[in-house]
Amino acid sequence: MSDSVLVLGTQWGDEGKGKFVDLLTAEAQLVVRFQGGHNAGHTLVIGDEMTVLHLIPSGILHEGVICAIGNGVVLSATALFAEMDKLEARGIAVSEKLVVSGACPLILPYHEALDQARERAAGSEAIGTTGRGIGPAYEDKVGRRGLRVQDLTDLDRFVEKLRSVAEHHDPTLLRHGLDPIDVDAIAEDARALSQRLVPMMADVPGLIAKHRRAGKRVLFEGAQGTLLDVDHGTYPFVTSSNTVAGAALSGSGCGPDAIDYVLGITKAYTTRVGAGPFPTELFDDVGAVLGERGNEFGATTGRQRRCGWFDAVAVRRACLINGVTGICLTKLDVMDTLEQLSICVAYECDGERLDYPPIGADMLARCTPIYETMPGWQARTAGATEHAALPSEASNYIRRLEELVDTPIHLVSTGRDRSENIVVHWPYGGPNNRPGGD
Repeated sequence: MSDSVLVLGTQWGDEGKGKFVDLLTAEAQLVVRFQGGHNAGHTLVIGDEMTVLHLIPSGILHEGVICAIGNGVVLSATALFAEMDKLEARGIAVSEKLVVSGACPLILPYHEALDQARERAAGSEAIGTTGRGIGPAYEDKVGRRGLRVQDLTDLDRFVEKLRSVAEHHDPTLLRHGLDPIDVDAIAEDARALSQRLVPMMADVPGLIAKHRRAGKRVLFEGAQGTLLDVDHGTYPFVTSSNTVAGAALSGSGCGPDAIDYVLGITKAYTTRVGAGPFPTELFDDVGAVLGERGNEFGATTGRQRRCGWFDAVAVRRACLINGVTGICLTKLDVMDTLEQLSICVAYECDGERLDYPPIGADMLARCTPIYETMPGWQARTAGATEHAALPSEASNYIRRLEELVDTPIHLVSTGRDRSENIVVHWPYGGPNNRPGGD
């Protein structure tokens, strides 16, 4: 039995993590978000109601569950409170069950200004960030000049540190034609924000340890996806944080023994938002069908996602890096109308066959996919809850993906609703165990 489960994405994000974090939270007592910022977008569909979360852990919709934002998250207090207010207007008691690590770096107005200015200046070489200040905030953290949530407990000291930060960033802001940092305005905002944020501070590592000692279940929630990891992704077209399993430990404050099961959320095809190499990208009618049927628009930015065939080379690497215990395959139903399917089983690069992706974007951009084809099923899988209800071609496709990525597929999502799943092995239980409430 697993007491602690980690949910993360194995592709370029947008794999459908929110739905399964929400489902797993039905059996957890603590949910921890450990990296990224409000550049994430997790969509939950329950009945006819859709909820999009950016900073708040996806377990917030459940009663009796504590949700924690760990030290690995860069925090925009303004964005957090806006999200909280929307949920509380719906009757969800967010402030009663959400805590924040005092070690979270703060995203402040100048981070957003720097982010957007750099993207504009990069022109055709832009990374395609969300422009929300995530990267500059992480830069300040690594540069040991970042202001953190705990700094709001001493506002005089906060202002001292802010003046030092202004000396560092003002020349860059002025070079981009922007105003220098308004220390007084930010300090005034900080006084107001601190009144609400400081009472939410908690010892997140201690909270995790307490829950585990008591035999309670913990859920770690990742954002983005493995291929966007700043170390292991398609650098430099990556996010600014580590998105892999190891980040759950450093970004929340626990040891390797705190994670019993790693669930890799994996889309039945591949998508990507923003710039960067994408070996299996489709520019034809099939790509259009995947985008339309899959409603492939970013939950955070609204940008249209690029679509392509399943890339087993990339997912194989993701499973290896993350120690994935089992895969949850999502959006199988999106492929219901296709006559023929292709799977990228290897790359060809400079005359050499590669079974794993090369390091960095430049070499990956030179790779061409080696495909094998399988017949499509052209039948309805949407809403299926048993393997026996799947067409044989769909079952064969699932088995082939398992073989290619050398990892079992424990769950298959056949629709957006929380009840539309095929469960082989539930992470918090044994084979054929069903999530509570379905």
